Amino acid sequence: MPSSDRVCVIGAGSSGIASCQVLNARGIPFDCFEKGSGVGGNWRYENDNGMSSAYRSLHINTSRGLMAYRTYPMPDSYPDYPNHFQIAAYFDDYVDHFDFRDKIAFRTEVVAVEPVDGEWEVTVEDVEGARESRRYRAVMVANGHHWDARWPEPAFPGSEQFEGEQIHVHDYREPEVLRGKRVLVLGIGNSATDIAVESSRIGEQTFLAMRRGAYVLPKYMNGKPTDESASAWLTRLPLPVQRFFISRMVGLTAGEMTAYGLPQPDHKLLEAHPTISAELLSRLGHGDITVKPNIDRFGGGKTVRFADGSEEEIDLVVYCTGYKITFPFFDPEFLAARDNRLPLYRRVVSIEHPSLYFVGLIQPLGAIMPIAEAQSEWVADLLEGRGSLPAAMEMKKAVTESERRMRKRYVASKRHTIQVDFHPYLREIQRERKQAVQRV
Repeated sequence: MPSSDRVCVIGAGSSGIASCQVLNARGIPFDCFEKGSGVGGNWRYENDNGMSSAYRSLHINTSRGLMAYRTYPMPDSYPDYPNHFQIAAYFDDYVDHFDFRDKIAFRTEVVAVEPVDGEWEVTVEDVEGARESRRYRAVMVANGHHWDARWPEPAFPGSEQFEGEQIHVHDYREPEVLRGKRVLVLGIGNSATDIAVESSRIGEQTFLAMRRGAYVLPKYMNGKPTDESASAWLTRLPLPVQRFFISRMVGLTAGEMTAYGLPQPDHKLLEAHPTISAELLSRLGHGDITVKPNIDRFGGGKTVRFADGSEEEIDLVVYCTGYKITFPFFDPEFLAARDNRLPLYRRVVSIEHPSLYFVGLIQPLGAIMPIAEAQSEWVADLLEGRGSLPAAMEMKKAVTESERRMRKRYVASKRHTIQVDFHPYLREIQRERKQAVQRV
């Protein structure tokens, strides 16, 4: 086996390539393994790794300025909200600009990772099925968390006998599947609203069902991308003050959600991940989308009964019900994110195995890419010995406190188990890097 001075990076999506760039710049030896034939992960449409959930019309819902890596801004020629083809091209340019493509083993899947004698034994499988095991001193996991579809749990009564079609949004690609059909979209997240809007243009009729209401934010406020209006300075204020300012801005641009037929949210603004849509509210206002409560059951044939007792004949149900956090290369007895929960120090470090790092395993109110970049810089500090971690007991206390704050802040949901605020979390990582140096 090769020397264990190397680091293994799992995945060449947006977080994995951020880790590669940092390690490459620091001169830390590493190998990156990517199941597909290109970089970009979820943002590469029809990615041959089979894990992308990108659909043909997908655009980012954070502005390019916020989403870009700090070391490599997006081109000025890009629009405020680029499409996935532009994002994938940006990732290719990023890898080639920093010249580390040759350190990524494409079409090579990591099938097993296990601790052995203070190191990590990583087993990979190439496209021909040949397997090889190598030893590493550390592993950086960046396999993403938007690829293992989570269907309704438990399934709705009668769903197995439903005579229409049922798909998860992960498998949605082209709008033609909606044409001329009576479509029911379940969910009120970003993907759900995108698909409902598409269906409202070419479907026979479109229904949008949800368990609870949500705050729908426009993509622009005062002529600027919304995330630029709610800038870093605002996040330094107490949460009620932040909520006041953002509520005023939303009120001026969109008004009350109930005015569009949406249910009143059962939570305060910023207590759940907001939905970003430039078109949903207008399509609701035009009567092109009908709002429904949650599904109660499937009533036979193509009939769907809703929680309010109403029924509709439906040809296609699109479940926008989120994803499971999954690590297929770990033995579940060793590590698993049950109910999408995985206690990690600062959302990155395994306390029991401090040479095991998770990059980009967060759901920010903002973009993952600059966060993955910052996380990778911190990990590189630890790998180089510039910084060190606190004692295990101190890390456990920090995790417990973080989980307590999360329970207090967010609606209880599997969607919010890895939620962070963009600017405050970046500041948290910056503080941790300084503290890590002081520990040394």
